[in-house]
Parts: sequence; C-alpha cells; structure tokens
Amino acid sequence: MDENGKNNNNNNPNPNPKPEEGRRKPRLIVRLGIFLISHSTVVSVLCCIAGLLTLFLFPLLAKNTYISENALMPGSANPMFSAQDTIEANKLVKDILGWKDRPVEAGIEIPRLIAKHLEDLDAEVYYHKFHSQTNLFHPLNFFSGSPHSRSARENSSCNSTGINSVGVIRAPRGDGKEAIVLVTPYNSGKIELSDALSLGLAYSVLSLLSRVAWLAKDIVWLAADSRYGEYASVAAWLKDYHNPVFFSSSEKSEADMCLASSILHEWKDNQPKGRISEVSRRAGTMAAALVFKVVDRQEETDKDALSIYAEASNGQMPNLDLINIVQYLAVHRQGLRVKVKTVFSLLDSMLLNIVGDIIEWLSRMAGSLNPQWRFGIPATDFVEGTATLASSMYSQALGVPTGSHGAFRDYQVDAITLEISPKISLNKEFGHSALLLKGGRLIEGVIRSINNLLEKFHQSFFLYFLTSPGKFVSVGVYMISFVLLIMPLPVLAAALYSGSQTPSHHKDMGFAVGSWRWLHAAKMVFVVHLWGAMVSLLPYLISQLPETTSTTSMLIWVTLSVFILLIFHRILGSPFSYSGNAAVPSQSQNVDWTLLKAVMIAAASIGLGLMSIINFAAAQIGAMLLVPMCLIVHPLKRMHRAASLRAALLTSCNLALAVIGFPPATLLILKSSLEGFGGVGIGDFWEWAESLWAWNSATYLYLLLVHLPCWVLCMHILLLCDSVERRN
Repeated sequence: MDENGKNNNNNNPNPNPKPEEGRRKPRLIVRLGIFLISHSTVVSVLCCIAGLLTLFLFPLLAKNTYISENALMPGSANPMFSAQDTIEANKLVKDILGWKDRPVEAGIEIPRLIAKHLEDLDAEVYYHKFHSQTNLFHPLNFFSGSPHSRSARENSSCNSTGINSVGVIRAPRGDGKEAIVLVTPYNSGKIELSDALSLGLAYSVLSLLSRVAWLAKDIVWLAADSRYGEYASVAAWLKDYHNPVFFSSSEKSEADMCLASSILHEWKDNQPKGRISEVSRRAGTMAAALVFKVVDRQEETDKDALSIYAEASNGQMPNLDLINIVQYLAVHRQGLRVKVKTVFSLLDSMLLNIVGDIIEWLSRMAGSLNPQWRFGIPATDFVEGTATLASSMYSQALGVPTGSHGAFRDYQVDAITLEISPKISLNKEFGHSALLLKGGRLIEGVIRSINNLLEKFHQSFFLYFLTSPGKFVSVGVYMISFVLLIMPLPVLAAALYSGSQTPSHHKDMGFAVGSWRWLHAAKMVFVVHLWGAMVSLLPYLISQLPETTSTTSMLIWVTLSVFILLIFHRILGSPFSYSGNAAVPSQSQNVDWTLLKAVMIAAASIGLGLMSIINFAAAQIGAMLLVPMCLIVHPLKRMHRAASLRAALLTSCNLALAVIGFPPATLLILKSSLEGFGGVGIGDFWEWAESLWAWNSATYLYLLLVHLPCWVLCMHILLLCDSVERRN
C-alpha cells in the first residue's frame, strides 16, 4: 500500500484476471480434429461401411446419359447411305475374299486392291510400313509412351513388316485443319469374311463421303494391317503421323529392300494420276476417331448388336458425348442392341439378386406411401448394372486398352471401338446387305455429328463409370465412396501416434524419449517400400533369361523377392530392437507396433491419394482391399491371449483380409470364380504382371510400390509383433 492506503498496482495492472480471459478457445477445425481422433474407432467403422455401401449402390445412383454439346445434333438429318453403297461394299468384299486361300500374297495384294479403289474415289493414297515389336519390360521406358509407339527398326526383317493403306478425302467446306479418322483393322495373314466385310463397309462409307457437300472436316481412312496386333499397326501410324521421321538416302534404300518387288515400286510407273505415294499425307488435327469392324458372334439373336469399347491406357476414357451419340443413333435410328462389356458371372450371383429384390421391394413400398419417393430400380436392372459397373471399373483399373482406340488417347484424341455383329451368322449371305446398310448409316450419322463441332469434345464427362450403355456414374458421385474409404486412414494414424507417446515423466536429457520413436517405425516402412521398388525392377532381369516359362519366371521372382527382404532385415535390422529408455522397457515394447501401424497407414493414404490422380479406378479398388486390412490389423499374440469371442472374430477377419489382400491370391480368387480352378496356374500372375508392365500401366507400380509393401508390413504386425505389456 502507498501512504494514502491505496494499493499500488503499477506492476500488476490486472491482479485478478478471469480464467476465461487467460486461455483462448481452440478453433472449430482443431476441436473437430480432436473429436475425430478421440473417436477414431467409431469413425473408421462408420466411414468404411458407408464407403463400401455407397460403392455397392452405384447402379442405383447412376444417371441416364444425355448429349451435353448441342452442336452435335445426332439424327437431325436423314441418312444418305443407300443400298447402292452396299453394292459397292459387296464388290470389294468379293475381291478381298479372292485372296483368302493365298495368305502369302494377300499381305501385298490386299493393300494394292484397297489403294486402287481409293484412287477411283480421287482420294489421296499412301502406304505406311511398320515393323512388329516385342513387348519387353524396361524400367526407363515407363510412362514414356505406349509400348508400340517406340521405333523398332533394329533387328527387323521383311517377315515382320506390315503395310497399312491410308486414304485421305479433303473436305469441300473445310480448311484442312481438322480431320476425322476411320480405322478398319484386318488380318492380312488370315483373311476372314468378317475382315472383308469391315473393309467393304469402310470403303462404302468413304465412297459416300467423297460425294457429299456438307463435309467440313477431312476424312482419313486407315486400313490397318493387324497381323502383328491391332494396336501395333494403329500406334505405329499415329507415331509417324505426329512425329514424322525423315530418312537419309542410304537408310531409305535399306528400308525399301523388303519392298523391292512389292506394291510401292510396281505402282510407281503404272499410275498416271500419281495419287499413290509412299510419302505420308497429313490432314490436320484429329477431332475424333472411330475404330469399327464386323464380327461374327456365332449366336442368333433378335437384333443386330453393337458392342462399344472405350477404355484406354491407365483408365483414360473418351468424352462421354462420343459414346452418347453412338448409343443414340444405334438405338433410335438403326434399331441395334447396344452392349458394353459385362462380368457375366455376376449375373447369376445369388447375393446380388437378393439385394436387387430388396431394393425393388423397398421402392414399391415407398412408392405406395408417396409416388414421389420412388427411388429404386428393377432387380434385373440392378444386377446387370452391377455386373457392367464391375467390368467398367476393372477395365479402367487394369490400365490396359480394350482396343486399338487406346492408341489415340495417348495423343489426347477421343476414340472408341465399335464391333457390329449380325443377328444371324455371317455365313448366311442374305443378311450381309442389311448389316452393311445399318452399319453404314450409323457411321455416317456419327461423322455428321462430329462434323458439326467447331471445337474438340469438352462439354461432357471424361471421368465416369458405365453401368449400362445408357447410364453412367459421374466423378461427383463415385468420388464420395473413395473419400469415405480413405478418410479413416489419417484419423487413425493420428490417434495411434498420439496414443502411443511416452508419458511426460519418462524424460532423459530434457526431452521425451518417445517423441523420436516414430523414426524407427518410419525406417522400417521406408526399407519395405525400398524393397518393393527393387521387386518391381526384378522382371527386367528375369526377362533377360533365355527359354523361361511363365511358371519358372514367377518362381524366380518370388524367390529373389523373399531373399532380398531377408537380406534387408538382416543388414538393417528391425525397429523393434529399439527399447528407448532402459528404465522403461515395458512401455517401449507396448508402443512399437502402434507407431509402425500409424506410419504404415500414413504411407498407404499418401499412395492411394497419388494413385487416384493417375488412375482413379485402380485407387478405388485398391482402397477396397487395402483400407480394411490396414485398419483392422492387430498382433495375433495379443488377440490369442485375450481368448474371447471378439478376439476370435478379429483374428478371423485379419486372416481373411490377409489372404484377399495378397495380389497373387486376389488374382487366383478372381480367375477361379470366373474360369474355375482348372484354368489357374502359378504362372498366371506373371503373365498378368507382364501385360501390365508391357502396357506401362500405373497399376503395376501401385501394386509393387504401395499395395505389396503395406501388405508385408501388415503381416509383420499380424505375425511378429507382441503388444502385451511385460512386467519387470
């Protein structure tokens, strides 16, 4: 007090602060994070169930397809393709079939025949020569382009040379800056009636387009010699179209030695118009491409059918409007039955049929209470939608193109493959003209729609799953399932890390020992992922071995992988050898496995997130297998000592997920369910992996850099860790 009896508060202006003023409330997002971490188990279970349930209900949430770009106007004009055009097609078919019994000459004579007919249309014609390639794994070529787009001049011979015939029709109302590409693959080494009909159909369409006045985009017809593969011939032509190679005179003479007595030299002196050339003709930027062919399904149905294939490398899809105009014209103008790929084994699934019946019953009950509440679909539509959705997701996740249209997506050109099959066998000639008429009018209508565009396809979706030819699930819907599946991963990782920290009284030299223990778990996670990277490179070495079968290669791959893993464990040791503070050995033994699980879950969430950018379907399927396994994994020793019903159930779930989550076991289950156990072998996984790396599929990297290391870490926690506290 001062001399007046008053308190002197100069040094303490607020001697009695309120407790509320001394601390500030955390932000809402911080409180939400704390709440989620404190209830991580409940959040994980609810999110996993919701994510899987949402995925299961995709056929129910699918929307009808629609034309987003008004300029397309499919079916707005009457078709000009007539019966006279089918007569011209049949003439070419007969000429081609005349070489059916002479396969050696057919490889040269059929391109000559096609070029002659194209010249009669005043089209610009040239031949494109390419060499077959062998798909070998090479790590430096990953993501450097399609496997067939790289040059293959070395070690090539005349026996491995294919010849594509290319015709270009200039648009009377165009400026040569845009083009539409038509592709017709045919096997020159083994000509079938279906190949001849495909070529005849393409020629008749081109004959019509050479006479019309409305064409505003150039038309390029590629008659692709597919004796070495449909994709190889198309990809080789696209590579030379976009990146032309100019030979020196010596290289050119060496390259032409194979054709010294062939079409290029024979036609040079016999063509007065000079239309046939060995120099590539350009036609501007490709607006879209159609790959079409006639196939014989060997089954009689009530309608002619049209099958659509759209998947390209790494899950890329064409703009949905391209599929929509084909589907609309085929169904509403030509009366075709449109089909997309379906997993037929799911159509007879008892579980799916039961779920479909339940959804249909619930829909009827809701509709009886209020007509506006009708939300369901018929049980048959649900089953078919699920089977088609499974096929669409699997084809995209595999990352392997389902046809030669995939070569166009590597150059960001929208393309699809159309397979036209008659309702009766192709051997019955009276149905050929009707099939050619429908196919010609369909292709004409699609070209008319694309011709109307002033810019590339961009209005509709590029990310979608098909549940039927007329229904799709957009990215805004299927992203919800993926987010729900991976959301528990960071939440549980944070909960495990925060719950495994050493209490504050265990300190040494002024810092907490447990605060750095996560580095030892991170070391093991890094080592296992490094092992996964080495495993992904082993096929390059194994493929160099001479005369090895797929079974032998697979056994060598497994043996080397296990041997490298044992070496890493021997040299670098295990993070479980770390005991932290010697004064608290029991505590360190109690927390090591939780820290390892936390770091492993964090790595899995990062891997799935990156994969969703490259190939969303692969990330979606990977999350369905990996997330439950990572969340539920628990040391078996602890569950065994608990000896309760909950422990037994947890043990069963861990073992089941461990089997299903192992990539070879997953393939075994899929193939056995589709083909039976008789068609499954040890080398099947090698052949499956070989197709992935041959096509530069990112799924191969995901399996060996993300999925397999996480599975190994889960097995380490499940089998080798002991989380029971040990008393001193």
